[in-house]
Amino acid sequence: MSLLSSLLILIVSARLLGGLFSRLGQPAMIGEILAGVLLGPAVLDAIQPTPPLHGVSELAVFLIILSAGLEIRFSDIFGALRGRGLVVAFVGFALPFAAGLLTGALFGEDLMRTLFLGLCISITALPVAVKLLDTLGILHTRIAHYALATAVINDVAALFILGILLNLPQQESFAAILGTLGTASWKLIVLAAGVVALNQLLEWLDRREIGIHAVPEALVRYFGPDALFGIVVIFVLVFGTLSEMLGFHFVIGAFFGALFLDQRHFLSSRYEELRGTLASVTGGFLAPVFFAFLGLEFTTEAFDDLVFPVVVTLVSIVSKVAAGWLGGHLAGMSRQEALGLGCVLNGRGVMELVVAGIAYQKGFIGQSMFSTLVLMGIVTTLLTPILFRRAYPGAALEQYRNSQMPDVPPSGDPRG
Repeated sequence: MSLLSSLLILIVSARLLGGLFSRLGQPAMIGEILAGVLLGPAVLDAIQPTPPLHGVSELAVFLIILSAGLEIRFSDIFGALRGRGLVVAFVGFALPFAAGLLTGALFGEDLMRTLFLGLCISITALPVAVKLLDTLGILHTRIAHYALATAVINDVAALFILGILLNLPQQESFAAILGTLGTASWKLIVLAAGVVALNQLLEWLDRREIGIHAVPEALVRYFGPDALFGIVVIFVLVFGTLSEMLGFHFVIGAFFGALFLDQRHFLSSRYEELRGTLASVTGGFLAPVFFAFLGLEFTTEAFDDLVFPVVVTLVSIVSKVAAGWLGGHLAGMSRQEALGLGCVLNGRGVMELVVAGIAYQKGFIGQSMFSTLVLMGIVTTLLTPILFRRAYPGAALEQYRNSQMPDVPPSGDPRG
């Protein structure tokens, strides 16, 4: 089948199933992955995960990361690092990560597979959390404040750890790994320091009322309104290229570059135009292709033994819910509120699947591990709203939604 035919079938199927799952109150991502599973070798074997399709999916990863960066600001990250939010974020990442490492070790996985397993289990999907909280009408509650802060920190921590893992040597001697960790850490510090320094410069200009938005406005006037998207892509590409020059994956620099694309750097109307264009290109075309491509690479033949995927899925659910409950308890939340927080943190998706896809394409994990991680992402995302509604059934959710949180004002939402 030609590339064009494969793409058209994937897009139509992914959009249809994604729309169906959206109507059912689930993330469209689930339907898009299932479209790939149905069309791929696992079921119908109508479309194969060919190199040209892989190239399109890599472009999709870039725009997905760009979209994620637009949803987060530097102030979100610094805000999440203050007070009890840092405690919740640390526990919400560290406990599942440790559970993943222990699971990998018990099943005799090698060091790299064990590390990626722990990393993917520990991630919380920011888009999934936002969608669930918004749907439930609790986006400005204490649960939302801590859940979104944890998701932001998880995304950043995952990319930093990914950068280090991709630089680990093939030989796994302690000295070689220690040396690589030191080098990779310094490179990441240099990259992060450059990003933070540029952010401080932009804030300094803002405080002196120097209009940053004048630069993109001048470029738009010269090249036309359609050039805004291209200007932004080029800006982010620079950071991605710098990341590659330092030996890290392209998406790490792209993510940090996207963090600079704040509404303060554009006129309000231009910013909304940018988000609309990106949503159309990514959500309408490339993101469904990426998630459908993940489904194409999913195969049931990888599950020679069902024990491993079942245990990994159960560990991922239990560890995330327990981490949310423990972190919420340490932050002073009630038992029910902490349990609800753990249920929200259980949602995975975009970043976890991006990390799993990169690890699989780079050869760090095999088909069995990759299929297990895709299955885990689907199951945990499907269960997230169900578990939360069990923690807050009917009237309890309405009561919590209407209750006032004097210690967490609406601005407590780390997405602003």
